Amino acid sequence: MARKALIIKCSKPAKFSTRNYRRCSRCGRVHGIIRQFGVCRICLREMAYNGEIPGMHKSSW
Repeated sequence: MARKALIIKCSKPAKFSTRNYRRCSRCGRVHGIIRQFGVCRICLREMAYNGEIPGMHKSSW
């Protein structure tokens, strides 16, 4: 879980466009963001397991 101050700082527009970086919309994590969903890999796995993403389910074999 990211610090609240970093999440607020990220929500403000950056001075230069190269300073922008993505954060997970659920937990605020910086690394491992899936662009199509806007969440990190950990949150994506939890959401898929709970059935919150239509058409996606957690695979097991």
